[in-house]
Amino acid sequence: MSGHIPVMLREVLAQLAPRDDATYLDGTFGGGGYATAILDAAHCSLWGIDRDPDAIARGTAIAERFPGRLHLIHGKFGDMLALLADKGVGSLDGIVLDLGISSFQIDDPARGFSFRGDGPLDMRMGKNGTSAADLVNTLPEGALADVLFELGEERASRRVARAIVTARAEAPIETTARLVEIIRSVLPPDRSGNNPATRSFQALRIKVNDELGEVERALSQAADMLAPGGRLVVVSFHSLEDRLVKQFMTGLAGRAPGLSRHDPRGLAERPAARFRLLTNKALRPRDDETDANPRARSARLRAIECLHTSDERVPA
Repeated sequence: MSGHIPVMLREVLAQLAPRDDATYLDGTFGGGGYATAILDAAHCSLWGIDRDPDAIARGTAIAERFPGRLHLIHGKFGDMLALLADKGVGSLDGIVLDLGISSFQIDDPARGFSFRGDGPLDMRMGKNGTSAADLVNTLPEGALADVLFELGEERASRRVARAIVTARAEAPIETTARLVEIIRSVLPPDRSGNNPATRSFQALRIKVNDELGEVERALSQAADMLAPGGRLVVVSFHSLEDRLVKQFMTGLAGRAPGLSRHDPRGLAERPAARFRLLTNKALRPRDDETDANPRARSARLRAIECLHTSDERVPA
């Protein structure tokens, strides 16, 4: 499947609830699917951020459809506070983040994200900095195994790392096809039917783009930027991201695990929860969506709403 299909679009719009004269951020602009739907749903303004210059270039055609309402910024969503402050924007009525990689990136072999077609082993969303080829050809075996285990949850990480180090001693690993061949040489076919290279490719992509660090920075800044009544909607695609989002949102909503009744810190006043959960548990895509777009199968949506910005205290 090629082209851009915004995942869980109906659910995103329902949780975001766009309204006229409000200001929104699509922090992962990609193909502009969410942005277009939000601008169609209400006479609002929207800022779109993307670290991929190709996405910003594609977005100019969409901006022409919404003159004066869609504004595009090339940068990382983890820098949203500074990027928007530079444009005179200090608060937002809603933010949507899609933490998956764009279909445009997956489907282009030249970007090196996918094992489905041969291409340079790149994986850089922003087209600069350290590439996946740099990592597999330079990281010590132990460090490489740690990346594969921690970010890809690859249980055979040491075996894969050893195979990579052995292979690169013969010749640098520069293409996705060669990396897949190396991984397949030491891993049996996955019983789920997934390519055995799936977890390793995920790990390298997350490491190359510092994706978990970006998510942490973005969540923190999003919470600071939301006006009362503002909503944050996040769609994630693997357990590492979803765990971060869940812990962050439940913490903001005052749902974090409490202290022991024997701990004197539990007697202190605590700040009133500034947010409320809009989703008590992650929403999943509907069957009709996953049938039409299999890439949506792993999606999880969580959302919160800002209640106030005061320093009001409540009893513990």
